[in-house]
Amino acid sequence: MIYLILIPLYLLASHLVGVSGSIRQIGYFKAFLISVFLTPIFGILIVLTSKLAPIGDERGPQTFLLFLKGLVVFSILLVPVLIIMFLRNFGENQYDLPVFYENGVSNPFMECPPNDSAQHYIPEFSFMNQNGESMGRAEMEGKITIVDFFFTSCPSICPIMSKEMERVNDMFRDEPRVQIMSISIDPEYDTPEILKSYADRHNAIPGKWHFLSGPREETYQLAKCGFVLPTLDGNGVPDDFVHSDKFVLIDEQGRIRGYYSGTDREAVDLLMLETKVLLHGKN
Repeated sequence: MIYLILIPLYLLASHLVGVSGSIRQIGYFKAFLISVFLTPIFGILIVLTSKLAPIGDERGPQTFLLFLKGLVVFSILLVPVLIIMFLRNFGENQYDLPVFYENGVSNPFMECPPNDSAQHYIPEFSFMNQNGESMGRAEMEGKITIVDFFFTSCPSICPIMSKEMERVNDMFRDEPRVQIMSISIDPEYDTPEILKSYADRHNAIPGKWHFLSGPREETYQLAKCGFVLPTLDGNGVPDDFVHSDKFVLIDEQGRIRGYYSGTDREAVDLLMLETKVLLHGKN
């Protein structure tokens, strides 16, 4: 019977810790561990006290056992309150996302424009999307943007990446502050018409998921020096193109906040979680 009381009490305590504050997943985990650890201890105490038989007809041992049982039950009921007080007194747990390249990007071979060792931001660029409209850095301002590099004739990782990006597209379909940019590294072949067909095939939401192509040299420079991703020109041979499988999370200020493998479902799940952190947190 006592566990019928304990279980909802611990769930309530853990829930209160979990939802109070902005991001409290760590507090919820602590509460869960403490509850799991203490519940069997107090349960064992109850069983032990219930097994102790009173000696003869004396009232003293019976009174003592009743007192002990009451003390144990009171202690159990006090645990959720103590958990909440402990976690709140030690401050709120925050889910902080890193800001990449706060001291600039390493450029040992001088392949990129010199930087001043200050915070790295995505540089200016303007390409054409699948609808023939100009789109680039200016449209990223004030929005969370998820970026990848691909090409439509890619025979290897691109189909997997695009399939995973469909999940991101669907997750944030009703969130106007989140957008996706998939940038082609084969602009000669990936014309707006080809990109439009590819977008339709992957259920891209208009105004949400943009497929871009621009001048070849500028594209490779942007990938390497702007988004800090390895990219090699295949000279028109699909099997010779080399590009990263990473999805890049960019915040409203144009700073890189995360890299995630676009071929790994769990990594993409993490991307979607951390995009929500940017949306609703104070990062």
